Amino acid sequence: MKYWWRNVVKDYLTFSAKEKNGLLIMGLVIAAIILFSTFYKKPNQVITKDAFQHELAQLKITVDSPGSGKTFDRDEDYIDYSRPKANETERYFKGELFAFDPNTIDAAGWKRLGIRDKTIATIQKFLASGYRFKRPEDIKKVYGLSRESAERLIPYIHIHENETTAKNTSNRPENVSVPIDVNREVRNTKVIDINTADTTAFISLPGIGSKLATRIVNFRQKLGGFHSVAQLGETYGIPDSTFQKIKPRLACTNPALKTIDINTADVNQLRSHPYLKWNIANAIVAFRQQHGNYTSVEDIKKIDIITEELFAKIAPYLVVNK
Repeated sequence: MKYWWRNVVKDYLTFSAKEKNGLLIMGLVIAAIILFSTFYKKPNQVITKDAFQHELAQLKITVDSPGSGKTFDRDEDYIDYSRPKANETERYFKGELFAFDPNTIDAAGWKRLGIRDKTIATIQKFLASGYRFKRPEDIKKVYGLSRESAERLIPYIHIHENETTAKNTSNRPENVSVPIDVNREVRNTKVIDINTADTTAFISLPGIGSKLATRIVNFRQKLGGFHSVAQLGETYGIPDSTFQKIKPRLACTNPALKTIDINTADVNQLRSHPYLKWNIANAIVAFRQQHGNYTSVEDIKKIDIITEELFAKIAPYLVVNK
C-alpha cells in the first residue's frame, strides 16, 4: 500500500520531454486564441442613407412580391383583419339584398338572395308542413344555411303580422322591394361605446351574432382600442351592409389607446399590431438602428415603404418617448 501511490504517480503523472513540449505548445495556442478574441474588434461598417433605402426597397420586393415564392415562418400567425379572404367575400355578398318576408317569398326570390337550390327546397318543405318564421332570427334554424348567410339576411327580413298583409305581399311584383324603416330600431336602442362594450352588447345589434361579437372584441384588443367607429367595419367577416346598418348605434368616445414606443420596441412587438406586417416592423427597427432614435412619430414617413395611408392608420398607436 505504501508504494501504491508512488506507482500511480509514476504511471499517470509523469511526462516525457516530447509530451511536455506538446502541452506547452497547446497552452500557448489556447492563450493566443483567448487574447485575440478579447482585443480584436470588428470594424463598424458604414452604410450610407442611399444604400439603406435601396436595401429597404429590395426587402419590400422580396416580401411583398406574390411571385417571390419566399415565405417567413414568423408571419404564419399574422391575421389581416381589414380584408376577408376572396372566398369569404364571395360568400357574404353573393346575391342581391332586398327586404323580404321568409314566409311568403317564392323560390325565385330566395334565388335572388343568393341561396342555394338545395337550401331553398329545405325551406319550402318547412313552409309546406305548416312551419312559420316568427322572428328574423328563426332563419338560423334552417338546415344547410350557413351562419354568415343568415346574419347577412336578418337585417332585411320583414315578417308580416297577419294573413291579409301576407297575402297582399305574395301578390306584389317580384321586382318591387318593401321599404324598411331602418331608423325605427335605432330610435329604440341605446348607442353603445365600441371601446367598452362586451360581446353581449355587440350581439344586441342586428346582424351581429356571437361569432362576430367575439371577433370585434378580439380585434379591439389586438389594435389596442378603437380610435374611430369606422375601424369596427374592418373586423374580419362583417359585411358592409351590416356595418352600415349598425353604424348609427355606435360611438367612440374618449378612446384610451394602447400605444407602442417606436424608440424601444423590437420587431416582434411592432408586428403584433394588426396594421404592421413583418417587413414594415423590421424596417422601422432597422431605420432606428441606422439613424438613431426617432424624434417624432412622423419620422417613420422617411421610410419609403410606409405610405401615407398606412401612416394615417398606425400613427394613433405609436409614440416617441425621448
